[in-house]
Amino acid sequence: MPMLDVKDFGKRFTIHHIGKTIKALEHIDFTLKKGEFIGIVGKSGSGKSTVLKSIYRTYLPDKGQIIYDSAHFGRIDLLKATEREMLYLRKYEIGYVSQFLNVMPRTTSRKLVEKALLEMGEHEEVAQLEAEKALTHFELDPKLWDTYPNTFSGGEKLRLNIAMATVKKPRLLLLDEPTASLDVQSKQKVREIIERLKEEGTTLVGIFHDIEFMDGLCDNIFDMRSASTTESEAGAVK
Repeated sequence: MPMLDVKDFGKRFTIHHIGKTIKALEHIDFTLKKGEFIGIVGKSGSGKSTVLKSIYRTYLPDKGQIIYDSAHFGRIDLLKATEREMLYLRKYEIGYVSQFLNVMPRTTSRKLVEKALLEMGEHEEVAQLEAEKALTHFELDPKLWDTYPNTFSGGEKLRLNIAMATVKKPRLLLLDEPTASLDVQSKQKVREIIERLKEEGTTLVGIFHDIEFMDGLCDNIFDMRSASTTESEAGAVK
């Protein structure tokens, strides 16, 4: 049974002050099994991020189906899910990593990662230990753990963002250019986490402009230009 099944998905945007509707996407179809990783490729403006935001329901899709196999709700169409259902899924099952960090003000980086685990029902001692492991893995300077991330560099904010999402070990993880401002060493840390999550059964949908980074990670590639899915030979991007 698929973990995620996107069927004839489409999305339009309405510019209300000029009364114009723009068709952003149409006829998007792809399927993922548990533990698979699909990479979405295409030129800027082709709608890659719109696909991810619609799965996460930051955007409300217009047509089609996005069927997700939830541990709590069973098979659920994310286009028709209630706000309460989506809040539950974002909290416990579906993670999202973007290029940008949007967090509570006056909350330290350590507390932000701990909070992600406490929301999942972890004990405080476990949350503290796992938060330190995650921050250490992504090589965030310990001097920054108890400071506010609004003072961080772009790369530091991105590493914190990834730590907050991956520490929860979500069933489905959406990655929107998570390595955009990272150096080679930091990208390798992200790769290690993705490989570990895949081994543990996390299903992933990711957008990466860095094709070399995707090589060997993705099971399938979805090309926005042709709106088609191709299987990666030995998991390699061609």
